[in-house]
Amino acid sequence: MSGLIDNLTVNLGERSYEISIGAGAIDSLGEKLSSLGFNKKIVIVSNETVFKHYGACVSQSLNKAGFEVFPIFIPDGEAYKDMRYVESVLNEMFTVGLDRKSAVVALGGGVVGDLAGFAASIYMRGIALVQVPTTLLSQVDSSVGGKTGVNNPFGKNMIGTFYQPRFVCIDIDTLKTLPERELRAGIAEVIKYGIIRDAALFAFLKDNRQKILSRDSAALKHIIHTSCRIKAEVVSKDERESGLREILNCGHTAGHALETVTQYTQYLHGEAVAWGMYAEARIAAALGLLPAAALKEIRDLIEGYGLPTSIPKGIAIGSLVEAMIYDKKTVAGAIKFVLPTEIGKVKIIKGIEKEFILSVLKSET
Repeated sequence: MSGLIDNLTVNLGERSYEISIGAGAIDSLGEKLSSLGFNKKIVIVSNETVFKHYGACVSQSLNKAGFEVFPIFIPDGEAYKDMRYVESVLNEMFTVGLDRKSAVVALGGGVVGDLAGFAASIYMRGIALVQVPTTLLSQVDSSVGGKTGVNNPFGKNMIGTFYQPRFVCIDIDTLKTLPERELRAGIAEVIKYGIIRDAALFAFLKDNRQKILSRDSAALKHIIHTSCRIKAEVVSKDERESGLREILNCGHTAGHALETVTQYTQYLHGEAVAWGMYAEARIAAALGLLPAAALKEIRDLIEGYGLPTSIPKGIAIGSLVEAMIYDKKTVAGAIKFVLPTEIGKVKIIKGIEKEFILSVLKSET
């Protein structure tokens, strides 16, 4: 079962696209891109670590289909996801001579996908983007849905576009070389899907922790497929986050603030989101929206995967709340949270007083 390729569709009318999920999915990448009618010059944006593992097999698949491949490398890490490297990538794309019928393949994790996607969206007013995510976090979240962007000192992903890929290729085999910390960080986003929309997924994560952490192919494929199915359904109904899609931000208001105040150097994105989900669940419980038993379930699942539910001393809670005000989801100074009301259901709340947020985050649990 785990060796088969599953396909999902993000339904967006003429801009609909396919997500292929399975072991060895990269092998048919060239054939798929050939069917999409791209010109023969293709750029692969990656980092040297990922390219060392998978650059050859991706390039081979593309070469076999008649494509000429040009790799472009960016440094590895959230701290490099900024406008300097967007300009660097764009300059190399111009040097290669890409035109409007060319494609950009993003081979890597969320940083590569977000930055390459943003560059593709503004090069000649937009050329084709193909996502080949190689981390669990990017496979279940950032590669699907069309959000691109880079960071700046005011906050996470404050500069970016909505720009859908033409195809997403998720090869589960790429997780074999993923560092343990990165795997656990990716699980945070899977936990998010359980909290916001799928109690059965939440239970699966609880009951299959050892299988998932030992990288059992069937277990990984199940959580990736379920997460992508949920995201595809949500994005198909609300592409530009005018309503339903906001639920995908559960844990992200607080999590992005933590990344911002630590200058994107202390936490992986999934680790910050894990803390953010529990922090926001505590706010929900303090408001009387979330039962204490559900709060404990959320904490236990996050901690069970070795993810943080507390932050080190020395990080000022006041600075975190100030960073939340600069979050791109904030409107007229009203901080917006996606708060759980039970496992599998959430409610969007805005306008909670800063002092209340401070008191909750400062309190011991």
